[in-house]
Amino acid sequence: MAEEHGKILAQWSFPEYTRPERSKSWYFWFIVFVILLLLYSLITVNFLFAVIVIMAAIIVLMRGRTEPNQVDFAILEDGLMVEDKFFGYETIRYFYILYKPPELKNLYLEFKSVLKPRLIIPLENQNPLNIRDILNGHLEENLEKEEEPASEAFRKVLKL
Repeated sequence: MAEEHGKILAQWSFPEYTRPERSKSWYFWFIVFVILLLLYSLITVNFLFAVIVIMAAIIVLMRGRTEPNQVDFAILEDGLMVEDKFFGYETIRYFYILYKPPELKNLYLEFKSVLKPRLIIPLENQNPLNIRDILNGHLEENLEKEEEPASEAFRKVLKL
Protein backbone atom coordinates (compact mmCIF):
# COMPACT_ATOMS: atom_id res chain seq x y z
CA MET A 1 0.00 0.00 0.00
CA ALA A 2 2.89 2.38 0.74
CA GLU A 3 4.35 1.78 -2.73
CA GLU A 4 1.63 3.85 -4.40
CA HIS A 5 2.69 6.91 -2.35
CA GLY A 6 6.37 6.86 -3.25
CA LYS A 7 9.57 5.60 -1.73
CA ILE A 8 9.80 5.01 2.02
CA LEU A 9 12.14 7.65 3.52
CA ALA A 10 11.90 6.44 7.14
CA GLN A 11 9.80 3.94 9.05
CA TRP A 12 9.41 2.54 12.55
CA SER A 13 6.86 1.10 14.98
CA PHE A 14 5.69 2.43 18.32
CA PRO A 15 3.10 1.46 20.96
CA GLU A 16 -0.30 3.09 20.34
CA TYR A 17 -0.21 4.57 23.86
CA THR A 18 2.02 4.53 26.91
CA ARG A 19 0.74 2.70 29.95
CA PRO A 20 1.32 4.88 33.00
CA GLU A 21 2.59 3.34 36.22
CA ARG A 22 -0.29 3.62 38.68
CA SER A 23 0.01 3.05 42.41
CA LYS A 24 -2.72 1.75 44.69
CA SER A 25 -3.28 5.30 45.90
CA TRP A 26 -3.99 6.41 42.32
CA TYR A 27 -6.77 3.82 42.07
CA PHE A 28 -8.13 4.88 45.48
CA TRP A 29 -8.32 8.56 44.46
CA PHE A 30 -9.73 7.65 41.05
CA ILE A 31 -12.57 5.69 42.68
CA VAL A 32 -13.21 8.54 45.14
CA PHE A 33 -13.39 11.01 42.24
CA VAL A 34 -15.78 8.76 40.29
CA ILE A 35 -18.02 8.35 43.36
CA LEU A 36 -18.09 12.13 43.88
CA LEU A 37 -19.08 12.65 40.26
CA LEU A 38 -21.81 10.03 40.59
CA LEU A 39 -23.13 11.69 43.76
CA TYR A 40 -23.18 15.02 41.94
CA SER A 41 -25.11 13.46 39.05
CA LEU A 42 -27.67 12.03 41.49
CA ILE A 43 -28.05 15.33 43.36
CA THR A 44 -28.59 17.22 40.10
CA VAL A 45 -30.77 14.39 38.72
CA ASN A 46 -28.53 14.13 35.67
CA PHE A 47 -28.60 10.42 34.93
CA LEU A 48 -27.02 10.76 31.50
CA PHE A 49 -23.96 12.30 33.18
CA ALA A 50 -23.86 9.31 35.56
CA VAL A 51 -23.86 6.90 32.62
CA ILE A 52 -21.06 8.87 30.94
CA VAL A 53 -18.98 8.87 34.16
CA ILE A 54 -19.42 5.10 34.57
CA MET A 55 -18.50 4.45 30.93
CA ALA A 56 -15.43 6.71 31.14
CA ALA A 57 -14.28 5.01 34.37
CA ILE A 58 -14.62 1.57 32.79
CA ILE A 59 -12.66 2.69 29.72
CA VAL A 60 -9.84 4.18 31.81
CA LEU A 61 -9.58 1.05 33.95
CA MET A 62 -9.75 -1.36 31.00
CA ARG A 63 -7.20 0.61 28.98
CA GLY A 64 -4.79 0.45 31.90
CA ARG A 65 -5.00 -3.34 31.96
CA THR A 66 -4.48 -4.04 28.27
CA GLU A 67 -1.22 -4.06 26.36
CA PRO A 68 -0.98 -1.41 23.63
CA ASN A 69 -0.80 -2.54 20.00
CA GLN A 70 2.23 -1.71 17.89
CA VAL A 71 1.55 0.97 15.26
CA ASP A 72 3.54 1.07 12.02
CA PHE A 73 4.57 4.54 10.83
CA ALA A 74 6.32 5.58 7.62
CA ILE A 75 7.46 8.83 6.05
CA LEU A 76 7.00 8.55 2.29
CA GLU A 77 7.78 10.77 -0.67
CA ASP A 78 4.13 11.88 -0.95
CA GLY A 79 3.07 11.92 2.70
CA LEU A 80 2.88 9.96 5.94
CA MET A 81 1.43 6.53 6.57
CA VAL A 82 0.07 5.50 9.98
CA GLU A 83 -0.91 1.85 9.76
CA ASP A 84 -3.09 1.84 6.61
CA LYS A 85 -4.09 5.52 6.77
CA PHE A 86 -2.31 7.91 4.42
CA PHE A 87 -1.87 11.65 5.13
CA GLY A 88 -0.66 13.70 2.19
CA TYR A 89 1.76 16.53 2.94
CA GLU A 90 -0.79 19.01 1.59
CA THR A 91 -3.14 18.18 4.51
CA ILE A 92 -0.53 18.96 7.19
CA ARG A 93 0.00 22.57 8.34
CA TYR A 94 3.35 22.02 10.09
CA PHE A 95 5.39 19.69 12.26
CA TYR A 96 7.63 20.05 15.27
CA ILE A 97 9.86 17.72 17.23
CA LEU A 98 10.31 17.79 20.98
CA TYR A 99 13.32 15.80 22.08
CA LYS A 100 14.15 15.79 25.78
CA PRO A 101 15.15 12.18 26.51
CA PRO A 102 14.28 9.95 28.17
CA GLU A 103 10.74 11.17 28.90
CA LEU A 104 9.97 13.21 25.78
CA LYS A 105 10.86 12.08 22.25
CA ASN A 106 7.93 12.94 19.96
CA LEU A 107 7.08 14.16 16.50
CA TYR A 108 3.97 16.39 16.46
CA LEU A 109 1.89 16.98 13.33
CA GLU A 110 -0.71 19.75 13.11
CA PHE A 111 -3.27 19.42 10.32
CA LYS A 112 -4.82 22.20 8.27
CA SER A 113 -8.31 20.90 9.06
CA VAL A 114 -9.60 21.87 12.49
CA LEU A 115 -11.52 18.60 12.54
CA LYS A 116 -8.34 16.52 12.63
CA PRO A 117 -6.64 16.35 16.01
CA ARG A 118 -2.90 16.78 16.52
CA LEU A 119 -1.02 13.60 15.67
CA ILE A 120 1.70 12.60 18.11
CA ILE A 121 4.27 10.08 16.90
CA PRO A 122 6.82 8.74 19.43
CA LEU A 123 10.27 8.80 17.85
CA GLU A 124 11.37 5.66 19.71
CA ASN A 125 15.01 5.05 18.70
CA GLN A 126 14.94 7.31 15.61
CA ASN A 127 17.48 10.09 15.22
CA PRO A 128 15.40 13.31 15.51
CA LEU A 129 17.83 15.22 13.28
CA ASN A 130 17.36 12.72 10.42
CA ILE A 131 13.57 12.84 10.78
CA ARG A 132 13.67 16.65 10.88
CA ASP A 133 15.82 16.79 7.73
CA ILE A 134 13.46 14.45 5.87
CA LEU A 135 10.32 16.37 6.88
CA ASN A 136 11.86 19.80 6.21
CA GLY A 137 11.97 18.86 2.53
CA HIS A 138 8.17 18.49 2.51
CA LEU A 139 6.64 20.42 5.42
CA GLU A 140 7.02 23.65 7.35
CA GLU A 141 8.57 23.28 10.80
CA ASN A 142 7.21 25.28 13.73
CA LEU A 143 10.32 26.32 15.65
CA GLU A 144 8.33 28.23 18.30
CA LYS A 145 6.98 25.07 19.93
CA GLU A 146 9.32 24.14 22.77
CA GLU A 147 6.96 22.53 25.28
CA GLU A 148 4.59 19.63 24.94
CA PRO A 149 0.91 20.53 24.58
CA ALA A 150 -0.97 21.18 27.83
CA SER A 151 -3.33 18.29 27.12
CA GLU A 152 -0.39 15.85 27.00
CA ALA A 153 1.15 17.24 30.20
CA PHE A 154 -2.27 17.01 31.88
CA ARG A 155 -2.68 13.39 30.73
CA LYS A 156 0.75 12.47 32.13
CA VAL A 157 0.14 14.15 35.49
CA LEU A 158 -3.21 12.38 35.92
CA LYS A 159 -1.76 9.12 34.57
CA LEU A 160 -4.57 8.65 32.08
